[in-house]
Amino acid sequence: MLIKSNEQLLGVLDNLLREPQGFWNEFYDQTFEKIPFFINKPDENLVSYLEKKMIRPNKVLELGCGAGRNAIYLAKQGCSVVGVDVSDHALQWAQKRVDEADVNVDFICANIFELNLQEESFDFIYDSGCFHHIAPHRRVTYIELIRKLLKPNGYFALCSFEEHGAYGGSAITDEEVYIKRSLEGGLGYTEKQLKEVFQSFEEIEIRNMIAKSDEEQFFGLEGFLVGLFKKED
Repeated sequence: MLIKSNEQLLGVLDNLLREPQGFWNEFYDQTFEKIPFFINKPDENLVSYLEKKMIRPNKVLELGCGAGRNAIYLAKQGCSVVGVDVSDHALQWAQKRVDEADVNVDFICANIFELNLQEESFDFIYDSGCFHHIAPHRRVTYIELIRKLLKPNGYFALCSFEEHGAYGGSAITDEEVYIKRSLEGGLGYTEKQLKEVFQSFEEIEIRNMIAKSDEEQFFGLEGFLVGLFKKED
């Protein structure tokens, strides 16, 4: 292929590094495995944002919603929720959970960079585990996507691998990603790096995720950083 645009170049780089839909379908087919992220509990940081009234979301977009645990929590809080994931198997599981919870969530099976959604239509965007699978060449596109879809004064939050975390968090440099042609399971970040990546937003909070036991009603693991940001206009 003769590359004639930046978008074509991004697509070529995506194909070098992105885990295909089949990879994620196989991942979500492991319902019998005790994978922490499969548990049907919302992230502790997400719950804290709402309980402390740090955010008052109405229309919400979740990027990489997986089996729907956070989307369901948000729907139970009265939010109008759209959940996006590239794995149709994950969304089938999520829809089953939604039906059991008797709530409503609109699911979209798509690559987040191919979404066709109305601009400035969400007052909160949440990402629990998608960002650390975003390759360096897509970071700018990712931020542009969030800014485009967030309403003025809207909020964005994420939960991402910390460097050398127990469940992932490669500390390789951006250059090494392309030399190795791998994200090594997911990129790890430091607090300083998250500040730099999201410097175009107002930082509300960046901290370590609080670990939670299996008996507690919220989800939390060591080795993750969580952050809350506000779109500045």
